[in-house]
Amino acid sequence: MTRGDPESAATLFDLLADDYSRRILLAADEEPRTAKDLSDACDASLATVYRRVAALQDHDLIEERSTVGSDGAHRRQFETTLEELHVRLSDGELALSVEKRDELADNFSALWKNIRDST
Repeated sequence: MTRGDPESAATLFDLLADDYSRRILLAADEEPRTAKDLSDACDASLATVYRRVAALQDHDLIEERSTVGSDGAHRRQFETTLEELHVRLSDGELALSVEKRDELADNFSALWKNIRDST
């Protein structure tokens, strides 16, 4: 995904300049986390976490997954989709290139790891 639009690039830079947004991205990159887990890991209120997660979702940098806990309760977990962010400055213009994870490759790697660990 390329963001050559200066306004879009500025919005994304503002989002990534926010300390809470960066903390959420990093925490959700370690493993999928609930909003409560993100709140604890980032030392942020739940309201702050939900606002930042919504902004990160608007830019496709984090995704939400529904899971069922051992108690049968449904939970929403958030996981970072950002793999790489490239910034290019050319002819007085700023362009961003965002690369997302290859979910299929990640799922295959996780499956393979589980098979190896169980043998």
